[in-house]
Amino acid sequence: MPNDKTASKHSRQLLFSEAIAQPKAMTAQTASQGHTSPPVDQPALNATDRILQEIASVGRRLEAMDLKITDLTLASSSIRADIAGFRETANNLDQCLSAVEDHIATTPDQEEELKSLRAKLTELKDRSRRDNVLFFGIPEQKEGSDIKTFLSSLLTNHFGIEFSPPPEFQRVHRIGPSHKASANKPRPIIACFLCHEQARQVISTAKA
Repeated sequence: MPNDKTASKHSRQLLFSEAIAQPKAMTAQTASQGHTSPPVDQPALNATDRILQEIASVGRRLEAMDLKITDLTLASSSIRADIAGFRETANNLDQCLSAVEDHIATTPDQEEELKSLRAKLTELKDRSRRDNVLFFGIPEQKEGSDIKTFLSSLLTNHFGIEFSPPPEFQRVHRIGPSHKASANKPRPIIACFLCHEQARQVISTAKA
């Protein structure tokens, strides 16, 4: 169903058409009567044409105004949609801010928990390192293909350490890249003993 604006526009166009068509019809009727019609008042016709032209000009202006009003209506609808989007974004930001504030409120407890975890991690590192023993001055490639057997034999035969049971290692390897090693400066060997008492026995023998 057409709206009031469209109906008003159609009514104006109809009035303009009738106003323009009426003088033309009168002129045509006068011409058909021939010499029996009274003489035409030319200034009056010119004034009528000017009035009709003004009316047509006003009609065109009104049509242009209708188009501008339509554009403004569309722009207003777009602005309303943008405002609705801004409101939704603002609500989301408020929710995020509330979540951040709640998180900040619990930060002191988390800091204490973090300190406790760091202390436990440091203790675990110290416990894992206390079974490590470094050996310096052993020439490169001296250990052969089985570095654990070589180190066990070295401790028993060279240093004369008596183990009971025989020494066991979690891991044994040299520290550092091989291309930086040289005959004058071989890479150190690090051994992680499975038994802490065996690691302490080696360290005590080295100190003695």
